[in-house]
Amino acid sequence: MKLCTYTADGQTRTGIVVDGAVIDSGVPGTMIDLIRDWDALKPELEARAAAGGGVPLASVKLEAPVQRPGKIWAIGLNYADHIAESNMATPERQVWFTKAVTSINAPYDPIEIAKGTFTADYEVELVAVIGQGGKHVSAADAPAAIFGYCVGNDVTERMWQHAGPQWSLGKSFDTHAPIGPWIVTADELGDPHQLGLRCFVNGEKRQDSNTRHLVFDIWQQVEHLSTGMTLEPGDVIFTGTPGGVGAAMDPRQFLKAGDVVRCEIDGLGHIEGTMVAEG
Repeated sequence: MKLCTYTADGQTRTGIVVDGAVIDSGVPGTMIDLIRDWDALKPELEARAAAGGGVPLASVKLEAPVQRPGKIWAIGLNYADHIAESNMATPERQVWFTKAVTSINAPYDPIEIAKGTFTADYEVELVAVIGQGGKHVSAADAPAAIFGYCVGNDVTERMWQHAGPQWSLGKSFDTHAPIGPWIVTADELGDPHQLGLRCFVNGEKRQDSNTRHLVFDIWQQVEHLSTGMTLEPGDVIFTGTPGGVGAAMDPRQFLKAGDVVRCEIDGLGHIEGTMVAEG
C-alpha cells in the first residue's frame, strides 16, 4: 500500500494512493497515529483501497508523509564509491548523525539555500520509516520493525558540515530533509536491498547506484540504533548516499537558486525540489 499525507480544501489528512488518485484514509490524526495503530487499521484501509474512488493526485498537495517525526537519524559513509570520493577510510563502525525534525520538507516544495551560505549539496537516499520499532532489535528481527520506505534527499550545507567534528548542524537547515512522495509499506516493496536510486540536477544525472551496495545494510542499521534508544512509530532513518555528490566533483558543483533536484528510487517514485534563496 502507498500511504501519503496530503492537503486539500485547507485540511491536511492521511490518504491511500491508488492508480493516480488519493483516497482519504478516514483515520483521524497524523501518519504517526496511523502507523502506531496499523495492525488494527490495515483491514479497513485495504477495503477502502479496493473500493477505489478518491480525488486525482494532481488536485492535492502532497506533504512530507511524516511531517514531524520523533527522531531523524542518518548514516554517513555507507556506499563504497561515496567513501572513496570523500577520501575517507571505510568505517569499521557505523557513523551516525541527526537531522533536526524542522528540516523535514514536502516532496515537491522549494529547498532553501540559507542566507550567507553557498555550499548546499544533494544526497539521494532510501529512507526507512519505523513501524512498531522497539529497543534491542536484532538484525534478524529488524524487517518487522520497519513500516515502510520513501525517497529522501539529505540536503547538506557542506561548509557548516565540516566546520567542526559533528555533522548535524550542516545537515539540519530548514527544508533540508525532503521526503516522500509517499510511504510504500514494507510488505508491498519487498527486499529494500535491491533498489536502483538516482539523483538529477537540472536533468543531469549526478548519482546512480543500487541499495545492494550499502556497506551496512538496513537491518544492521536498525540493530545498531536500537541498542541505545527505543525506535518509535514514525521515526525516520536516512540509510546512506552513493557517490556523485557535488562536493566531490572537479570543479565542485554546489547548488544555486533555480537548480532543480530530482531524487528517484525504483518502486518508490521520485521527489523534486527547486532551490531558492532564503527570503
